[in-house]
Amino acid sequence: MNVQEILTNLETKHPGEKEYLQAVHEVLESIETIYNENPQYESAKIIERLVEPDRILTFRVSWVDDEGNVQVNLGHRVQFNNAIGPYKGGIRLHPSVNLSILKFLGFEQIFKNALTTLPMGGGKGGSDFNPKGKSDAEIMRFCQAFMLELWRIIGPSTDVPAGDIGTGGREIGFMYGMYKKLQHENAGVLTGKGLNWGGSLIRPEATGYGATYFTNEMLKTQNDSFEGKTVCLSGFGNVTWGVALKVTELGGKVITISGPDGYVYDEKGLDEEKIDYLLALRASNNDIVSPYIEEFPEAKFIPGKKPWEVPCDIAMPSAIQNELNGDDAKQLVFNGVKYVIEVSNMGCTPDAIDIILKNKLPFAPGKAANAGGVGVSGLEMSQNAMKLNWTKDEVDAKLHQIMSSIHIACEKYGTEDDGYVNYVKGANIAGFIKVADAMLDQGIV
Repeated sequence: MNVQEILTNLETKHPGEKEYLQAVHEVLESIETIYNENPQYESAKIIERLVEPDRILTFRVSWVDDEGNVQVNLGHRVQFNNAIGPYKGGIRLHPSVNLSILKFLGFEQIFKNALTTLPMGGGKGGSDFNPKGKSDAEIMRFCQAFMLELWRIIGPSTDVPAGDIGTGGREIGFMYGMYKKLQHENAGVLTGKGLNWGGSLIRPEATGYGATYFTNEMLKTQNDSFEGKTVCLSGFGNVTWGVALKVTELGGKVITISGPDGYVYDEKGLDEEKIDYLLALRASNNDIVSPYIEEFPEAKFIPGKKPWEVPCDIAMPSAIQNELNGDDAKQLVFNGVKYVIEVSNMGCTPDAIDIILKNKLPFAPGKAANAGGVGVSGLEMSQNAMKLNWTKDEVDAKLHQIMSSIHIACEKYGTEDDGYVNYVKGANIAGFIKVADAMLDQGIV
């Protein structure tokens, strides 16, 4: 495999899709050696087949706002690879949504889902619709119009979408209601459903919980723990909330959260009341985090900056892709950070990752650390298929097992000669081998 040649060809075919090309580049660099040691992959053109989606559906979404005006958005569904199970991945509703972002997310989802050990393929979808400031009625009309196009290509054994940025329980409910009406069946085709109609316990917390469990496994390999550690988080939505809950429970102290307007530094750390306030702040339909200091005046708000300038033991970017860059990584290293964990998908830029790895800091890529969300979505699929509900403790125990298994796989394939665990390499190789071998078994299709 010639990585540069493949990337050049992709750039020619997909110009300007920087997020997608970045995601492909990271994976190809990690798996190059093992790929070239297995000629069966080359003869079956596994890479050439893996980097292109099986199909992409792009469609117009027309809906009517509360003033009677017709609004038009674009919708997409990227079905990337289903070698080990139905396509699985969230629906993102955000003005920034484009095909490059959805293809990067769908490509990452292939390996993330493979790492969970559950039978799920990779996919992603979304729209440039912005739910912020919209009424419930407007969101319902948009979601119904969106599903009018999407329902033809999804199903419990075909493609199972989930929530993502901008798509919570309300949006999933509206989409599922329309799917059920169109399909004339009550099947678990969407995950993230309400608890009283097929949802799973701890699903809202799952991404944050899972990332914390994975980090805890990393800490154990260093004979370390969360006890007494300072933790910098970004974002203030469900993911950050879940991480803050579990980190605090394990004895760590969360000292930052952030939004697009800047970050909050709370030297005392988040407690139960403050963590609960994160949900109330997010539920207020407001993108900004600055109101936090009105509620808790002992904290400081630093406008227009990111939290990575604050000295901490553990940095966990939890908001959006490429939120931690090379300069941020240099600052973290200078301040003595001990661990960096991507909780957001591709939360660090390539130059940031290079700096972290060169300094031999334990670093967890998002496809490993944040797999708890899709892991519990897979458990929701299982519960729906069996027509039963597991208790919170049962789901949490299975989530623990999933994250522990992912850590074991990363160690297996990522441990270098000097004992350092390159979790990026380990996660990519472990996920790739599972998917590639399944593709070989199933022939050229």
